[in-house]
Amino acid sequence: MTNLNKTAILVFANSAKTEMALKPIQQGEALFNKLTQETLRKVKRTGLPYFHISDKEQKGHTFGERFTKAIQTIFENGFENVITVGNDTPQLSTAHLLKASHALQTGKTVLGPSIDGGFYLMGIHKANFDQETFKRLPWQRFSLFNRISTLLDETDNLLFQLPLLSDIDTVEDVKRLASFCKSISTTVLQLLRALVRQGKILPIIVASAYDKILLQQPCNKGSPLLLHS
Repeated sequence: MTNLNKTAILVFANSAKTEMALKPIQQGEALFNKLTQETLRKVKRTGLPYFHISDKEQKGHTFGERFTKAIQTIFENGFENVITVGNDTPQLSTAHLLKASHALQTGKTVLGPSIDGGFYLMGIHKANFDQETFKRLPWQRFSLFNRISTLLDETDNLLFQLPLLSDIDTVEDVKRLASFCKSISTTVLQLLRALVRQGKILPIIVASAYDKILLQQPCNKGSPLLLHS
């Protein structure tokens, strides 16, 4: 395995059906499907091996359990570095992913902060990842970025930070992103603007409902599939 191929990308993204349950936007299925397609397209352009782990393959009762198990699975497949992204950051680019890959190869840990206090991208080496410690972080809370930054600093990690971007978690996110024109694909932009015009955006459900919805599904699921190497 070459130095470059020691890095894999994890696309940790739910199906459109689950996204609609978590972020209830009427007729939003086309948007969520397109966001996943666009994310995978950008990931493929890096040439790096990647895994797409949806709610069908995720294992665990809480978001922290599911996310950290997914990362650990990639390491267990023989990779030294993992770059994690979701499907809800339309401004994410292939360039961001390649910068993360380069930073990892120089020994840095990578974070791409999001406006809501979390992050849209994390790049981490196997030696710097402890599943139990990361599982206990305040996932889906405003304090996440600060907490994980502190954790990395405490363990003497060199941090490389990508630009601040907005992801789609709330009604305000959709409205804000609908005003962009340069950093979002035309199709996604059209879908966002159409939803705003049609008034199809409903109040967002609280973040804690995320775990409740996914707990209704079996936790013992299939293994993630390496889609490209």
